[in-house]
Amino acid sequence: MDNRALSTVVEKLLSMGLVLLYIGLVTTTLYGGTVPAYQSAVGAELGDRTLAEATARVEQAVPPAARAVSATVRVSLPDTIDGVGYTIQTDGDTLVLDHPDPEIGGRTQPLLPDRVDTLEGEWQSGSSTVVVVSGTRGSVAVTLEAER
Repeated sequence: MDNRALSTVVEKLLSMGLVLLYIGLVTTTLYGGTVPAYQSAVGAELGDRTLAEATARVEQAVPPAARAVSATVRVSLPDTIDGVGYTIQTDGDTLVLDHPDPEIGGRTQPLLPDRVDTLEGEWQSGSSTVVVVSGTRGSVAVTLEAER
């Protein structure tokens, strides 16, 4: 009796089994640790960039000293960070990015002229947002709000 044909089938089955085992291990390693860590890092980086861009736009919205100040500047923000909505709100003279993921978020203080008395308001992600600046030469208010 000749069993040579059977050895070829067994060899192919063992080769396919090893390839499937390798693919399974690589997939488990990536989706078990590497990919979620990368997504979290990307979300945190996007949160930092969003807060920095919002701060820069607030700073740029305040025009040079004039008798009367009235300006509205549109601000473009991402609809979501890491697939989830967020808010940017004021806390005294700072901007705070609030996100459900504790790894994403932060605080920053815009560099505003001394004539700016108040910084207030809130932006919700996914809506059109603007910075409204109003007041007189010595007293200016900066407000974050949804575009009307």
